[in-house]
Amino acid sequence: MRLLANIIWFVLAGFWLFVAYAFAALLCFVFIVTIPFGIAALRIAFFGVWPFGRAVVTQPGKGIGSTLGNILWFVLGGWWLAVVHLITGVLLCLTVIGIPLGLANFKLINVSMRPFGREIVSADEARRRGAHNAIAF
Repeated sequence: MRLLANIIWFVLAGFWLFVAYAFAALLCFVFIVTIPFGIAALRIAFFGVWPFGRAVVTQPGKGIGSTLGNILWFVLGGWWLAVVHLITGVLLCLTVIGIPLGLANFKLINVSMRPFGREIVSADEARRRGAHNAIAF
């Protein structure tokens, strides 16, 4: 079922979300100081291509650095990436087959606004770790 959901996701939303995140990463790579933000954008871009069966979990021990990174991320581009997720999610929810995909897109809003201090793992690994606050698909 995950394979089918991932294929439908890729066709209807994943490719375009990948393009948006890759564009944000390229903008971040232009300036040397923002390369960590570009790496975070690419990590989320590849997660956005094939999200079902994977989960986003918080990394323990990440402190003020992640918080500051998330604040800068939000100011530099996280807010417009969240808007892209919101618009895509609403458009997907207009069809019956797109409702699960739209809801998954809404869950990606949290990740697009706060990527630092988070890790993308398989859903099985998230369960094995006992991650209660994991964003799983």
